[in-house]
Amino acid sequence: MKTALMLLFLTAIGALIGWITNLIAIKLMFRPLEPITLPLIPIKIQGLIPKRKNEIAKSIGTTVQEELLSLDEIIQQFIEKQDQKEIIKIIKIKINQVTNERLPVFLPSSVKTMIKNYINDIIDQEAATIINTTMESMIHKAASKIDLAEMVENRINEFPMEKLEEVVLKIAKQELKHIEILGGILGMLIGLLQGIIIILL
Repeated sequence: MKTALMLLFLTAIGALIGWITNLIAIKLMFRPLEPITLPLIPIKIQGLIPKRKNEIAKSIGTTVQEELLSLDEIIQQFIEKQDQKEIIKIIKIKINQVTNERLPVFLPSSVKTMIKNYINDIIDQEAATIINTTMESMIHKAASKIDLAEMVENRINEFPMEKLEEVVLKIAKQELKHIEILGGILGMLIGLLQGIIIILL
């Protein structure tokens, strides 16, 4: 009876230690947010993610720019999604307005219509190419001055650590709970093994 109680006690203690150890390890991912010095020991501790925040931000920024998002792809998507027909329609309306205002009053309406139709034909034939070329030129020029990696890095660095912790814990709540339970199970098995070794000795 006494042996069984000791075995049960060591198993329970092992489970408790395993569970608490994993719980503390999870907390230490984020806490403490700022470095603190331990009393009597000249050692500063800080949560893993807050301590490495700048490195993590830089790494994510570089990865996004080099592997996930290419500025050329973004530009191409932007150009392809533009409604060229709508743009050409607006150009035609504007040119027709200007033509009506600038053409001499004495010109017959048939001549004016012919001129407007000729201009519209030119727009239909050339506008799409001109729009694409102009947009690509402007966007590529702007893109050459954009550092996507730096933008992502800055945004991550500006993100409040408390909010990041809240988001991560909310998303990974189930998985982190499994880690805590696994710590308890492993601790329980170690406690049980220690008890059996003590009994055998």
